Amino acid sequence: MTEERVARLSPAPAGPVFSKAAVVASCVGFVLIGVLQSLYGPAIPAFRAEFGLSPSAAGLGLSAHFVGGVGGVLLFDRLYGRVGNRRVLGSSYLLMAMGAAGFALAPDWPTALAAALLAGFGFGGIDYGLNQLFAVGFGSRSTALLNVLHAHFGIGAILGPAVIGAVGSEHYPAVFLAFALANLPLLLCLRGVRSHVPAPAGDEVGGGAGGTSVLGRSLGSVLAVFVALYVLHVGVEAGVGGWEPTHLETVGYGAGVAATATSVYWLMMTVGRFLVAPLALRFSAQAIITVSCAGMTVCLLAATVPALAPYAYAGVGLFIAPIFPTGLPWLNRAAPQARRAGALVIAASMIGGVAAGPALGKAIEWSGIRAVPLLLCGVSALCLAATLWLVRGTRSR
Repeated sequence: MTEERVARLSPAPAGPVFSKAAVVASCVGFVLIGVLQSLYGPAIPAFRAEFGLSPSAAGLGLSAHFVGGVGGVLLFDRLYGRVGNRRVLGSSYLLMAMGAAGFALAPDWPTALAAALLAGFGFGGIDYGLNQLFAVGFGSRSTALLNVLHAHFGIGAILGPAVIGAVGSEHYPAVFLAFALANLPLLLCLRGVRSHVPAPAGDEVGGGAGGTSVLGRSLGSVLAVFVALYVLHVGVEAGVGGWEPTHLETVGYGAGVAATATSVYWLMMTVGRFLVAPLALRFSAQAIITVSCAGMTVCLLAATVPALAPYAYAGVGLFIAPIFPTGLPWLNRAAPQARRAGALVIAASMIGGVAAGPALGKAIEWSGIRAVPLLLCGVSALCLAATLWLVRGTRSR
């Protein structure tokens, strides 16, 4: 590492990483990436009609978005610390805006997929950049503020389908264009973001506990288990979101009830992140994630009982909500020397979202729809096991 590189990663002088306006703008940015991710699915009927696509071909729009997202995370991780934070975030907003506009105006499906890939690159840069800066930029408040940040992603994920439903899927180009324009004002708020890279706050934990360090485990093992936790919990998140309506209809609920229950599941994820924000100031990340994994495992087991299933799935949304944002500060404290760890787990979470559908689908082919909550309960139990391993593998100084 060069002397210039060391200087860029050295502890920053006193002062906030974000101004108040930049914090608000960052939350708006997460609303926008939530909107973008949620727009592709409801617009599929219009894609198919316009370009003459099969269902699988139409689904490639969201796949291209996620592939771009992984690429964006890895690319901007390479730039993180080499160029200013404002440039990383600004270029991400521009790429997302350009990709969304290109998707809206694409004359054919290959061009639309290329635009979705470009928008995904910007998505990944914003996801990675803001997660990284929030994880290290607020000291003992980082966990709380990360949960607030991710709650705004949930707001966007709820708004996207609502907008498509209100205007009609055939008007998706106008929605994507409006989304592209909504990114541009956020560029004006980047002045409130400190341009250098703050060093991870290795000695600050919510609730007054000390920092964590790897204990008796190799750094590689700790990182591997963190990656496994992120892949598995995102698999549960995507699995419930994708299969809850089918499972509820299979056990006797009407289509309307099943759709409403699934909307409640996503709503509870958003509510859960707002609720855990004040708790993160009093309890450690380890305790919050352990309770979350245990709670969602119990709820998924309860979902095997048809009479309890809709309420149990709502409980899964509530308990799974804090895991993603709460794990990042814990990772930074447990392995502050592994600068690329954050990018690794964020990219892994996106890969988990992509892989969950085919993997769970194959398991359901073998076991049947009624086994959905039991299959997801097994994955959730692995999340709990990974968390308990990490609690033992790291300790307070």
